Amino acid sequence: MNTKITSSIVLYRNDINMLQDAIQSLLKTGDINKLFLVDNSPTNDLKTLLTNSRIDYIHNPSNPGFGASHNVAIQKAMDLGSKYHFIVNPDIYFEGDVIMPMVEYMSNDETIGMMMPQILNEDGTIQNLPKLLPSPFSIFKRKLKKPARAYQKFINKYELRNIAEDIIYNAPVLSGCFTLLNLEAIKKVGMYDDVFFMYFEDWDLSRRMHQHYKTIYFPKVAVVHEYESGANKSSKLFKIFINSAIIYFNKWGWFFDKERIEINKKALAQFK
Repeated sequence: MNTKITSSIVLYRNDINMLQDAIQSLLKTGDINKLFLVDNSPTNDLKTLLTNSRIDYIHNPSNPGFGASHNVAIQKAMDLGSKYHFIVNPDIYFEGDVIMPMVEYMSNDETIGMMMPQILNEDGTIQNLPKLLPSPFSIFKRKLKKPARAYQKFINKYELRNIAEDIIYNAPVLSGCFTLLNLEAIKKVGMYDDVFFMYFEDWDLSRRMHQHYKTIYFPKVAVVHEYESGANKSSKLFKIFINSAIIYFNKWGWFFDKERIEINKKALAQFK
């Protein structure tokens, strides 16, 4: 396939060994033509990662946020003529060929705007990251996790946990930890909304993309995500999470969101 494929990782004071694992995973084949490292750290110490001619290092110490920083790379990818672009977290690594199976599947269906693979914990268990569109109640219930029986029923539906593990389907929300973007679709729906500093920017983009294109969960390939769940451990990150949630629901609607109900109903109908 003679198509330009690019990728980007946003950095912020990350562990260099972890970053090297992510970079090696992406560059070990020749499939990625250019990898953009957008470094939001105060200093450019991580420039030492610039060890391959396919890497572009961009120091961005103003730290405008996750989505805004990926937008810098997405624009550069478009300027290069890239057709497919991978958004990758610094804490991702994988073995084997993940890139081309995803690109080939997307290239065979121009109605696909976004895709994510199966995401695994380090012990091989599955992270349940594809979701229905959230309501404010969804966010609250997911944090509270009580009462146990009601929570389990809710989370199984909201995170589509009862779907067979190997089924490819159109999920309303995809995680931003490892996402393949169709850049022609991005030109239509727009890049990340940089009003979100961190959290919810991937849900917002998923929703905008899902209005016009398929947003596909593709469990035929898998990557490992060393998930930290920082918002549950840091009061600063929790405040950012709450602020982003408010921005999201102000944008899309809080309790009265007819489109959300219709999209979720259609998503669940795939499995009947």
